[in-house]
Amino acid sequence: MKITGKTRITGLFGYPVEHTLSPSMHNAAFENLGLDCCYLPFLVHPDSLKNAVEAIRALNMAGVNVTVPHKENVIPFLDSVNEEASFIGAVNTIVNMKGKLSGYNTDGRGFMQSLTENQVQVDNKNILIAGAGGASRAVSYYLSEKAGLLHIFDIDENKLNKLVSDLSKIRSNVSALKNTGNLKEFEIVINATPLGLRKEDPLPFDPSSLDPGHIVCDLIYKKTPLLEYASKNGCRTIDGSGMLLWQGVLAFELWTNVSPPVDVMRDALLKGIA
Repeated sequence: MKITGKTRITGLFGYPVEHTLSPSMHNAAFENLGLDCCYLPFLVHPDSLKNAVEAIRALNMAGVNVTVPHKENVIPFLDSVNEEASFIGAVNTIVNMKGKLSGYNTDGRGFMQSLTENQVQVDNKNILIAGAGGASRAVSYYLSEKAGLLHIFDIDENKLNKLVSDLSKIRSNVSALKNTGNLKEFEIVINATPLGLRKEDPLPFDPSSLDPGHIVCDLIYKKTPLLEYASKNGCRTIDGSGMLLWQGVLAFELWTNVSPPVDVMRDALLKGIA
């Protein structure tokens, strides 16, 4: 990659960021298109978040992605936040337009695009989401628009009730579950919790009632124990790599107004995962 005096900088604010696969994905796309841009990871301590956001303006950066633990806390430092990100309560992409910083959340649309790519139809389906955190808020915002019924489960009842209450203001098909029980009533089952990042994690719910009629999704971008179990039971399984890819594609478009080479980004991502 050639760096010039005109190179626009994009990147990722997170703590930690050492594990990120985004630089390889975005830099491969910049190089393929011949764009004079680069993508860098920035380790931003929570105490330094405000200064880091101000640096986007000071350094004339095109924008950044935002990951844990900053997605919620970054919002007060922005000039505007779009409707989607405002509802979700989290920003994963910041765009710098002549010093004005706008916040977006591309996670939910990225997840929906990954379903479309896998030819999964959610219209009028009975769907279960395990988890009521930021990832769940992002995907449920879109799923609830199309699903027949959307059920959400979380052991944190306050978080669960807040999400269901928020969704109920704009949808009429969302309910809170006290327990997941028998999964046979659901057609699509989604893990939006962090459980599965480590091999020793417990499963997010009892999967014993899964059968070949289920579609099982995990927002974690690797083959989790849940997906391994579901696959052995004949279920269709979808991991979070597609969501990671497509949220990046959408962020790339916001920064550059250019459609990136999706296959190039996908190849770079999969190499990083491997």
